[in-house]
Amino acid sequence: MNTRYKRIAVKIGSNVLTRADGTLNITRMSALVDQVALLHKAGVELVMISSGAVASGRSTLKVNRKMDVVDQRQLFSAIGQAKLINHYYDLFREHGIVVGQVLTTKENFVGRRHYLNQRNCMRVMLDNGVIPIVNENDAVSVSELMFTDNDELSGLIASMMDMEALVILSNIDGIFNGSPSDPHSEVIREIRPGEDVSDFIQAGKSTFGRGGMQTKTSIARKIADEGIDVYIANGNTENILTDLLDEEKQVVCTRFLAAQDNVSSVKKWIAHSEGFAKGEIHVDGNAAKALVGDKAVSLLPVGITSVSGDFEKDDIVRIVDEQGVLLGVGKVQCDSATARKMAGQKNQKPVIHYDYMYLE
Repeated sequence: MNTRYKRIAVKIGSNVLTRADGTLNITRMSALVDQVALLHKAGVELVMISSGAVASGRSTLKVNRKMDVVDQRQLFSAIGQAKLINHYYDLFREHGIVVGQVLTTKENFVGRRHYLNQRNCMRVMLDNGVIPIVNENDAVSVSELMFTDNDELSGLIASMMDMEALVILSNIDGIFNGSPSDPHSEVIREIRPGEDVSDFIQAGKSTFGRGGMQTKTSIARKIADEGIDVYIANGNTENILTDLLDEEKQVVCTRFLAAQDNVSSVKKWIAHSEGFAKGEIHVDGNAAKALVGDKAVSLLPVGITSVSGDFEKDDIVRIVDEQGVLLGVGKVQCDSATARKMAGQKNQKPVIHYDYMYLE
């Protein structure tokens, strides 16, 4: 088998693993595990990001009293996660493959040390032939600290583990150039860096998951900009994974072509850190123009017009222009009080060095 890649992340959505009645689709799970096992034995390093825990728990426990959304997620995921990982463990064991569970929260991506610890954990697993199966730890997450959905998590994992490709398996063949229900609509097979497909994206959410095509497209574009190919494909299609990664086969899907620029591991971390920003630094027109220009430049105090929020040295902050448009995010070299004092001054010490800045 000639595979396109040697390191991939595979995200399996709730609508792939869940039947219409909310129960786990063990037949589909088994088919996907067979394909992952085949790729694993062909020498491909894989990390799986799997939904299905909440749906699994919901189908196990019938709750009579009214509960709010967070309580439901915590209860159902605590029950369902055990059930889900047991199924995976048993299915992979039939192939002689060991899997390990990695439960994470958004907070684990905030600090660089936690980020590196998490990466090291999965690196050790992969080096020892263990397939990590990752999911959000919904049992301890609360709404404001939740990932948008597992699409966002899969993007973070693919970036963190320096994967060559991310495969997002949903219940749709890809991004269509019209409504998927319209028989005249066709799947957009390739999307190049900078190409706008926003007119084709519908804002609906999936039946069992939290996200929709809008989230998938946003994540896919960001990951592709970091040099990782991204595929959105139908997880219910027979042999979808093995055929998708086989160089000799053509599969209906949408592929976001990776940008050719090399992005450092630090910048990859910063690129996904906007949601963790502790404050904002507002810059004037000249600074904004310089930052988004072709040449890599640091943010100097002279270009800063104002500072909002309270942050410490090494925190993540947003960089905003005069019109309030987000230019990017960066790791600051000083705290907010110092940044306010330095604002507008001709000091050559950067507030954010270009090595620790990611521009949108």
